[in-house]
Formats: sequence, structure tokens, C-alpha cells
Amino acid sequence: MTKTIHSLLLLLFFVTASKIQAQSLPAASEVLASVTKANDYWQKNNPAQKRAFWDHAAYHTGNMELYALTKNEAYRKYSEDWAVHNEWKGAKSDDKSAWKYSYGEKDDYVLFGDWQICFQTYIDLYNLEKDPQKIARAIEVMEYQMSTSANDYWWWADGLYMVMPVMTKLYKVTGKQIYLDKLYEYFTYANSIMYDSEAKLYFRDAKYVFPKHKSANGQKDFWARGDGWVIAGLAKVLQDLPKNDAHRAEYLAKYKGMAEAVLKSQQPEGYWTRSMLDPLHAPGSETSGTAFFTYGIMWGINNGILSKKIYLPAVKKSWSYLSKVALQEDGKLGYVQPIGEKAIPGQVVNAESTADFGVGAFLLAGSEVYRYLKK
Repeated sequence: MTKTIHSLLLLLFFVTASKIQAQSLPAASEVLASVTKANDYWQKNNPAQKRAFWDHAAYHTGNMELYALTKNEAYRKYSEDWAVHNEWKGAKSDDKSAWKYSYGEKDDYVLFGDWQICFQTYIDLYNLEKDPQKIARAIEVMEYQMSTSANDYWWWADGLYMVMPVMTKLYKVTGKQIYLDKLYEYFTYANSIMYDSEAKLYFRDAKYVFPKHKSANGQKDFWARGDGWVIAGLAKVLQDLPKNDAHRAEYLAKYKGMAEAVLKSQQPEGYWTRSMLDPLHAPGSETSGTAFFTYGIMWGINNGILSKKIYLPAVKKSWSYLSKVALQEDGKLGYVQPIGEKAIPGQVVNAESTADFGVGAFLLAGSEVYRYLKK
């Protein structure tokens, strides 16, 4: 009897797996309906008037991406209302002698990247209507930072998404080469403390480097959302980086290597677990990392960098998870791991677990899938 049940379970597994492999992407209109549903739900249930810290700011990077596709004026206004509420600033201290860049949520942590991601959206809004006040603070802060001798500003993986695209966006606005020079200098430092050349992935920060830190089963512990931030940040950098940039080949190599590693660690159901290489460390689906990976890979396909034959099947599976499991009927996006910095064994992440940064990642992913389908 036990053998019969075991055989039936194996058969069910292989049938399910084959169905997942055979999945195709929905119509472009369905993808647009999914991201619109998620965004409308978020904006209806959350006021724009929130601080300019990373969690809220990451949402707006996705909202502006969707606005670029839809030209829905309500989406643009929501981000502009948020920017106005924050006076087009991140952390608000004007005393440069007190500016810090270790972790901090107060107004003197102006040089901390979690307070600088807001500049991405301010620059996007500036590019729609060129009022200099929209980017005056961004230029002031980043040019002060670049005038210092320090190069260790990006000491955690998330920071590569928060600030790398700010540098390339401001380069495009100002034409100043120093933005690209400092981008590479800071990126080089980040690689020296977080990048694992064997796995081609990033540890969240120096605390998690193997073997000093290990997963529950003794493996290298790469946090999905952390690596999601990085591959998404690299995609955004490559989007804006000049084709003749002296270091473009290195950014591209890091991006392609990450894509290979991400592809290998995807689960059969389409999602990625919170500890990428040790699924049993914190089992189950996680939406924010999955969405950032979907965005990063789909961007590569759309821009002719990643093979459609090799990578599109992964996007088909991940988008199926994102749009059919993570996205709830009412528009809430579930299975988003709460704010943190690592995969936590036993932490509950379910259909009710949502967050603005997860919605932002979903909007980025859906926008890239939509672009592919509209081709």
C-alpha cells in the first residue's frame, strides 16, 4: 500500500512539473491587468504621504516604471505627491559636517543609501517636466559624497539597487563623468566585501560571508531579496550606462554571472526560496526576491543580453507564480518577506504578507514581461 501511494505521489510530481515546464506567458493585456490591479490596490489603501526611506522609495521605482508604460496620470501624481511631501529630499539634514552613511533612519544619515534611492524617482519625475528643484537635493548630496575620499558607501547588497541607478541617471542628466567614475569605485569596494566569485552571487553584507556564516544546513547563505536588489540594480545601470563606458564589460559580466546562478536556484514551482542555495533553510515561496529576479532576467531577454531559449522558461514559471499565487483576487500582493536582511528559519510568510517594496518589484517584473509580449 505504501509503495502504491509513493508511486502515485511521484507520478503527481512529474505531471505537475511537466505542466509547469509547458507553461506559456499570458496575453499582454492579462499581464497589464495584473500589474494594474496590484498597483491600484496599493494606492487605494496607502496614502502617498510617507517618508522617503528605502521601503517606500523602492515602491515608487516600480510605480514610475508602470507609468512609463501606461501614462496613467494617477500613477505619476501619486509619486509626485510623495516627492512633494518629502520636499524632494531623502534624509533632510542640511549640516554637512553631521552627515553619516552607516545604518540610520534619522535625518543626519544623508549619505546612507537607503535615504538616496528616492532620488531615482525624483530624477524620473524631473525628466518628465524639467523643474531644477526636483533634482537639486539629489545633485547636492551625491556631489558632496563624491567629493569625499571614502569609497565604502555601499557596504550591503541592497545599497547596489538603492544608489547605483542614481549615479547613472544623474550622469545622463548632468553629463559629468565623475558619476560613472565614482559608481565604479564604490561598486569595486562592494565587490571586495560581498561578492562570491564561485557562486557568482552576493552575500547580503560582510556578516554573512561563508564560512563565517552558514545556512541551517551548512551551506553558503545567499538571501534572495538581497541578490534580487543587485541583479535589478545592474539591469538599471546597464540600461543607462554609455555603450563605450570603460567598465561596461565588468558590469555585464557580473550581471550575466548572476543570471546563471539565479536560473539554477529557481524552484520547480517558479519561485525562489529566501536562502537561494539552501531551500530547506527557510522553505516556501517569497515574492520580493522572485519579482526582482523576474525583472532582472526579463530585462536581459528584452535587451538581447540573455538567451530567450535558455531564460524565458524561467520567466514563464516565475510570472505564473507571481500572477496566480502571490497576487490575490482583491489585488493584494502576498508572500512578501517582511523588512529584514536574511532568510529566517520558521518565519511565517503567507498570502497576507505584503509590503510596498514587494509591490514595486512586482510592477518592475510585470512591466518587463509586458514589454516582451508587446514586441
